[in-house]
Amino acid sequence: MSPDGGASTSSPTGTSATAASPSAMLGTGFAEAGPATRGTGAVDPDAERSTRTGRTSSSRLATAALGSARTVATGSSATRRVGTSSTRLRGHRLGAGLTTVPSTPVTDPLQAVMAVPEVPERKRYCPACGEKVGRARDGQPGRTSGFCAHCGNRYDFTPQLEPGFVVGGQYEVVGCLAHGGLGWIYLARDQNVNGRWVVLKGLLNSGDPDAYAAAISERQFLAEVEHPLIVEIYNFAMYDGAGYTVMEYVGGLSLKEILQERREESGGAVDPLPVDQALAYVLEVLPAFAYLHDHELLFCDFKPDNIIQQGDGVKLIDLGGVRRADDMTSAIFGTVGYQAPEVAEVGPSVASDIYTIGRTLATLVLDFRGNTSTYMASLPPVADTPIFQTYDSFYRLLAKACALNPADRFATVDEMRHQVVGVLREVVATDRGPGSTALHSAASVLFDAPVADVAERPMAWDELPALRRDEHDPMASWLAGVNIADPEARILALMDAPESTIEVRLAIARAALEARWWGDVDNTISNILTDDPWEWRAAWVAGLKNLARGEVVEARASFNAVYGQVPGELAPKLALATACELSAEPEIAESLYVICARSDANYTAPAAFGLTRIRRARGDLDGALHALDLVTPTRSSYVESRVLRAHLLADSGRGLPALADAMASVGQVTIAPRERAELSVGVLRSALDTVTQSGPSPTTQIAGVPADEPALRDALEGAYRELAALTDSRDERISLVDSANDVRRWTAR
Repeated sequence: MSPDGGASTSSPTGTSATAASPSAMLGTGFAEAGPATRGTGAVDPDAERSTRTGRTSSSRLATAALGSARTVATGSSATRRVGTSSTRLRGHRLGAGLTTVPSTPVTDPLQAVMAVPEVPERKRYCPACGEKVGRARDGQPGRTSGFCAHCGNRYDFTPQLEPGFVVGGQYEVVGCLAHGGLGWIYLARDQNVNGRWVVLKGLLNSGDPDAYAAAISERQFLAEVEHPLIVEIYNFAMYDGAGYTVMEYVGGLSLKEILQERREESGGAVDPLPVDQALAYVLEVLPAFAYLHDHELLFCDFKPDNIIQQGDGVKLIDLGGVRRADDMTSAIFGTVGYQAPEVAEVGPSVASDIYTIGRTLATLVLDFRGNTSTYMASLPPVADTPIFQTYDSFYRLLAKACALNPADRFATVDEMRHQVVGVLREVVATDRGPGSTALHSAASVLFDAPVADVAERPMAWDELPALRRDEHDPMASWLAGVNIADPEARILALMDAPESTIEVRLAIARAALEARWWGDVDNTISNILTDDPWEWRAAWVAGLKNLARGEVVEARASFNAVYGQVPGELAPKLALATACELSAEPEIAESLYVICARSDANYTAPAAFGLTRIRRARGDLDGALHALDLVTPTRSSYVESRVLRAHLLADSGRGLPALADAMASVGQVTIAPRERAELSVGVLRSALDTVTQSGPSPTTQIAGVPADEPALRDALEGAYRELAALTDSRDERISLVDSANDVRRWTAR
């Protein structure tokens, strides 16, 4: 039931499965199919012919099958492994130190008391069937109590407690704070504990047996829930035959109230939260869900109403819908537009909780009209949603959290939280805009940082970030002792592993890649996916194999699949950008390189070189120069970036200022003497030609000399002679000396 009395509804589970082509055995991104797909996950060869597609979002690319899409394609009956995962995915902090959220003052409890405690007519629904009740008719106000005309069930929206009542001989009622799906919420003082403020939550309709059972269920196990992000349950008290949960008073505003305030301030127009703030709120509350799931509890009815911000922190409130994971009989409480579609048939689960988190996140950032009708079990199209177009990884995060098939969602809250952190980094980096330096480096628990910066070509498969071994794998210690350089010998050693865990199989696949034993790579990938069709690391290895074999379209599909599974990771984006650059998708490659360059200093240099190549190819010199300027002096490739910048300027034909800038680019870096001499000859030769044709520029200096003919002739002569001295070839040395003599400034004697 919704907090305003509306009954919950659910729809049957729907599965959006696609079949994979034989050549594209891996990958999924849960993104809408674009021009390169034919609705099956297979690659359309006709769509690959254009060298400029105009596409900029990777969600439009073809993707191969993982998860439920793979089980359909292969006829597999595998199911997703769920439960608390490795502790390497744990962490905590509001905003993760990446963004700030405006503080909300803690309200005075007395100011929060309702002056007139009543349920508005528009929020009165039958607690049994969900039909409207208590509405005005023929000019007469609706009744606050009575019987539903649709099902005959009794309803009563009148508060049962009045100020001064003492509940359980201990809690003195002060007044009503709010009303919700499970009852009135009262403010009271605890007479036995120094008059501390507490909240009493009773039943909206004490005649509702399901609601009453839910309250009793709360008393049995919720008092044992102890987590700093979850409202504390103190006690359960009775008054006049009715039960009340006694809980911690949490002052502040719910996210629903924050959204309402923003709407009021904007004159009634919907004003969603900025994406970074919404992610920060959800990121902060996820450890509370992990705690509940660790204790075999499900929240069930999560929505913006259930997060309270107090000061700089948040609390998860309203545990009325919480139930044990193995409870198959109690009433299920949920809210239309938030509840997972499969709940009506199979009941709640960790996956359905994750679905509610994703839907809440979507509600916080979208003008989400139709979330209870047209988009009750789906997200708005990317093409119609600017936020999804601006923050591609954010869309991928929501798409995975809200996948129709529960097995396609994040397996655990820990897994989701790690990806939320990564997406938040990218959102913050995007909001900072062009020209901003990259955020500080962030260590991933899934991938190593890039170690190769390649300027002249896209990265090779073995230059991409490597998968980081999961140290919690049972064979991690054994694998650490397998340090054999020769890949063929390493494969033989790995075959003798005491246990064939996922990390052992991945190590075999990597060694087979190095040995170019393609059949062994394919067999290992197939075995991994047979056991677990959702294992995205197999898709990563498949993408590496595709790249190594020059199968760039297939590599693109595989890396796109990995991106969809771990949307907060930069390594799949760098790999996908590489594959897109090689497969005539320059706009998408550029957008992905931009994300990598902005989001993490570890990725800036390799991404900057990728941007340089793409922008040079389309004649965007300024864009290429800006990309090279992103490479910082702390990177080993900094000198290479400055030399490349100098050559681009020297060859630009932009006149003396560009030539001066070219020499300035390498003025403060150490490069090989011959390389510097060659660059000097080229720049000074161009400058002399320019001055000869167009006249001097007294205010411009090139390589420390004025841009006039005498000075440039002297400097160019010296550069030729310096280059000749650095040249081993006698014929070439003679030619350079002749060039020096030709340019020499002769004077009459």
